[in-house]
Amino acid sequence: MTDELAPQDKASSSRKKKHWLAWLLVILVVGVLLLPLLHHGAAPGGMPGGGPPGAGPGGQGAKNAGVSITEAKVEQGSMDVYLNALGTVTPEHTVNVYPLVSGQVLAVNYREGQMVSKGQSLVEIDPRPYETQLQQAEGSLKRDQAALDQARNDLKKYEIALKGNAVSQQTYDDELGTVKQDEGTVENDEGTVAYDKVQLSYCHISAPLSGRIGLRLVDPGNIIFSGSSSTIATITQLNPMTVVFAIAEDHVQKVLAAVKHATLKVDLYDRAQLTRISTGKLLTLDNQVDTTTGTVKLRAIFDNATNALFPNQFVNAKLDVETLQNANLIPTVAVQYNGQQAFVYVVKSDNTVALTNITVVDSDEDKTAVTGITPGQSVVTSNFDRLQDGAKVSTAPAGPGPR
Repeated sequence: MTDELAPQDKASSSRKKKHWLAWLLVILVVGVLLLPLLHHGAAPGGMPGGGPPGAGPGGQGAKNAGVSITEAKVEQGSMDVYLNALGTVTPEHTVNVYPLVSGQVLAVNYREGQMVSKGQSLVEIDPRPYETQLQQAEGSLKRDQAALDQARNDLKKYEIALKGNAVSQQTYDDELGTVKQDEGTVENDEGTVAYDKVQLSYCHISAPLSGRIGLRLVDPGNIIFSGSSSTIATITQLNPMTVVFAIAEDHVQKVLAAVKHATLKVDLYDRAQLTRISTGKLLTLDNQVDTTTGTVKLRAIFDNATNALFPNQFVNAKLDVETLQNANLIPTVAVQYNGQQAFVYVVKSDNTVALTNITVVDSDEDKTAVTGITPGQSVVTSNFDRLQDGAKVSTAPAGPGPR
C-alpha cells in the first residue's frame, strides 16, 4: 500500500523548501556584491594595499615618498623678552569738582564732553550773599582800624605826659594795653575780610586743569550746597595718558634690575592683540605686592595726542624687560610638547626626522628662543600628527623663518 502525505504535511514541506531557497538566494546576492571588493582589496602578500606585511597605506611607493612637511632653518639673532599683562587706561589726573559754597546756580558755562582749559569758567553761583558778607567785614575793619589809630594817638600823648610826670605809669600802661587790643581786633577783621573774599571767589567755579569735561550734572536754577557729596563736574586729563597693569611678583626683581640701566618700553595692543595702539615707557612700580593676587602694579605713560587711549579702556600691555643676544630662533609653530617637555622634529640629511628635546628660553607669537639645537639645522613646521621619530619625510617649499 502506497503511503500518501496528508494535505497538511504537503503544505509544511512546501514552506520549508521555499524558506531554504530564500536563504540561498540571499547568500548568492551577498557573495556577488562582496566579490569585487575582495578582488580589489586582496594583495599578493595577503595585506591590503598590495605591499608586503608591515607596509603602510599606499604601498612601497608612498613609503618612499614620506610624509609631506614644511621646514624652517634655526637662525641665530636677538629677541626682545616681554612680560604680557592686561592693563587699564588711567588718566594721569582726574578731578571731581565740588561746590565749596552754597547757593543758586546762575549759569553753566561748558558743554558736555567739551575740552576745557585750565582757568576756564565752568559754573557761576549767585555771589550776592557773599558780597554782602564781605562788605560787612570790610566795614568792621574800617571801624576797628579807626579805633586803633585813635588809641595809638592817645598812647603818644600819654608817653609825653609820662615823661613830664603828668600821668602815672599805670595810666600809660592801661593805654598801651588798649592799643594792643585794638591791634588784635584789626587783625581779626583783616582775616574775616580775607576769608569772605575767598568765599566770594568760590562763586566763580573754574577748571582746575585742562582736559575733557564729562556730562552736565547741574543746571541753571539748581540750588547746590557746600560739603555735598555730589559733584558738579568731572574733568580728566587726556594727554599724556597712563596705563596701570600688573605683573607676577616672580618678575619684580627682573624689572627692578632692568630699570636701573634703561627706561623700559611698553607697547599697547587692542583686545585681540593684533593692532598696536601706542608705545610708551614705564614710569614706576607700586611699593607692595597685592597679597590677594600675588602681583605688583606698574604704571606706564603714553603720548595721547590722537586720543587713541580712552579712560578706563582695557588694553594688552607688553613690557620689554630685556633683549636676548645670539639666541637660537625657530618659528613658534615648530615647538611641540609631550607633557611638560618641549621638543622639535629635526630634519636629517637622509630625509628622516629626529625627535629632539629642547628648552624654551622665551617665546612670542611668531618666534621662540630655544636651546638644544644649533643654527643651520632644519625643524619641521607642519603635519606633526603624521610624524614619529625616524619617519621618512618629503619637504614642501620652505616657509618663512623667524621674523
